[in-house]
Amino acid sequence: MPSRFLLVPLSLTLPLTLAACGGVRAVSDWPVKIGQPYRVRGVTYVPAAAPGYEAVGYASWYGGESGNRTANGERYRARWVSGAHTTLPLPSYVEVTALDSGRTIVVRVNDRGPFARDRVLDLSRGAARLLGVERAGRAAVHVRLVDPPERDRARLRRGKPAAARRDASPAQLAAWRSVLAAQ
Repeated sequence: MPSRFLLVPLSLTLPLTLAACGGVRAVSDWPVKIGQPYRVRGVTYVPAAAPGYEAVGYASWYGGESGNRTANGERYRARWVSGAHTTLPLPSYVEVTALDSGRTIVVRVNDRGPFARDRVLDLSRGAARLLGVERAGRAAVHVRLVDPPERDRARLRRGKPAAARRDASPAQLAAWRSVLAAQ
């Protein structure tokens, strides 16, 4: 009989705990969210699965919104290694290479943005710091959709960086820079 009285209060605490979170979802890779088309500043974005996604452009970082909800319902944490993309499924994982240094990191995309025409990705402050572009505020990058091992995914879900990646070669950087210059 005492166990029944113990179970009732415990079963009531879960809904109260979830309510206290303000609807913020726990950090998870499931469910993957694609979402409906949406408009921002007169531009329509159509989220979609994008196997083989690759882009060269500019990334900026954002950090003042720490604590707000991301587009997939998680709490945004500026120091974590995360990012925002206008159309990739949420969450997605991308390999980001800074074209000035060749430094490469993996970023967990869990938010929508950037909504500036010349940018392909927004980075959290933690991702910008790790990539070495925090001081610049905006940096030329190569972005590629990746499927990292579960160990790296788990680290990123906890706000930690994935295992170190090999820097891009000078020849690869030159090729990406020429693509950027042609755009």
